[in-house]
Amino acid sequence: MKLRKKVYMAAGYNTISMGTGRKEFNPKKERAGLDELIVEAGQGVLKQIGGAKNVDEAVIGNFMAARFNNQGHLAAFIPMIDPGLKFVPSTRVEGACGSGALALAAGIKSVLAETADVVLSMGVEVQNTMKAIYVADVLAGAGHFSERKEGHAYFFPGKFSDRAGAYYEKFGKEYTRKALATWYKNAIDNARLCPTAQEHHNSNPDPMKLGMMEPNPKSFLEHLNVFDCSKVSDGASAIAILSEEGLAKAGIAKKDAVEVIGLGMAEYNIAENPSDLTVMETTKEAVRKALESAGITKDQLGTVETHDCFTIAGVLAVEAIGLAPHGKGAEYVAAGKTARNGEVPFNTTGGLVGWGHPTGATGVHQAVTIWEQLTGKTGDAQIEIKPEKPYGLTINMGGDDKTVVAIVYKKA
Repeated sequence: MKLRKKVYMAAGYNTISMGTGRKEFNPKKERAGLDELIVEAGQGVLKQIGGAKNVDEAVIGNFMAARFNNQGHLAAFIPMIDPGLKFVPSTRVEGACGSGALALAAGIKSVLAETADVVLSMGVEVQNTMKAIYVADVLAGAGHFSERKEGHAYFFPGKFSDRAGAYYEKFGKEYTRKALATWYKNAIDNARLCPTAQEHHNSNPDPMKLGMMEPNPKSFLEHLNVFDCSKVSDGASAIAILSEEGLAKAGIAKKDAVEVIGLGMAEYNIAENPSDLTVMETTKEAVRKALESAGITKDQLGTVETHDCFTIAGVLAVEAIGLAPHGKGAEYVAAGKTARNGEVPFNTTGGLVGWGHPTGATGVHQAVTIWEQLTGKTGDAQIEIKPEKPYGLTINMGGDDKTVVAIVYKKA
């Protein structure tokens, strides 16, 4: 369905994605919590839109603060950002790792419904409050928790290890492992160019070699190694969603904004296993809807930010978009077509594997990256956006391909 009026995004801001890999991270030392991260990201946007007085509504995405931080009711943190946000209508949304994009979708819908001209949309997660094995238990809530006892100790890594194993069996292990290692190498190459990325300080001389490390089921997973996985991250991202009147009110020139031209959302039964482990069918449907809504084809995409919680999810997303046929996504990646100088650059600031995955913030971070790329604000991580391929796409996924939001953007 085409959007009924013009919707824009501008004024994005990311905190650092904090966790192992950052030089300043120390698990034994106190770090920024929910309060500080929400305030930093929110103020980062307000400074670019003329202040809190211009905000009509706010939305915050978060997955599991109630478990990670013993904190619920995150909408009431919005006025903490600035006294001028007191009494501004605010909502908290949750869709597991897709919570950030749900915050974007809610903001888009408010602008379309004409209840707001300027929406502050943000996401946040603070997960380094417990050891990784306990984090895995909390994140299992993104799946049907009744499966937890039968699942792997690292529940979601186990789910995507099963997907990788099915792909190996159907299309060949060596062929696929090379693609997964290439995805990891690209993530590190891109993260090194982005100062807020969790892997920005990664100085390993041969990421490809690390990526090719044989999975070890005795210490971790049967079909994925630790480098195939996104890390435990703390961070927040925020962006303004605006109408044309909102752009004028906030004093933002169109050249500094992106227009949202397509939105696709899809849901899959949380209690039902995928019909084919080598296909992310909910992602495929959300992308189909987004491209149809935008009135463009996959061949017009200039850059994509996809939800690579695991490297295999990146390969499967390539196929879900339709850039490669089923079983050929690994070949597409291994050939360098998703690299920053490739046919369609993916995850140009590192994605979830390289930039980090503060779950509730990830979808918003993706939008900030696309906004930066299409308006030329990405610094060292900037890629060339070709005139014949001017569009950006974000894909944010909650759970094992259960909640998916896809959004298409172009420079305003």
